[in-house]
Amino acid sequence: MQNTEAVGTYAGDKTLAILVHLSGIFFGWVVPLVLYLIKKDDSDKFSAENAREALNYQITVMFLYFGCFILSFILIGIFLFWVVMMVNLVLCIVAAVKASNGVSYRYPMTVRLVG
Repeated sequence: MQNTEAVGTYAGDKTLAILVHLSGIFFGWVVPLVLYLIKKDDSDKFSAENAREALNYQITVMFLYFGCFILSFILIGIFLFWVVMMVNLVLCIVAAVKASNGVSYRYPMTVRLVG
């Protein structure tokens, strides 16, 4: 018998938290919003906290992509678009690894609109 719990979280909670962070790579803010709306009033605080954090981060990334679009008219935005995309990829993977260890990850430089 092996123990898969870490810091008061269940394996299902950790799985949802991992998926919500990784879904930001492919689906942006949609999956974190849906999971946050489903879990915000539930007793599962770990998944709700991770979904809220991922949602805030993906909204921030969406604003950054919009800024890159505006800046693409002077060609700097094309380069910045790739930078934002790579940072999004790396931070989503870091957050998923932290969630797999039962730790809630706080993305750096995130506008926290949902709270």
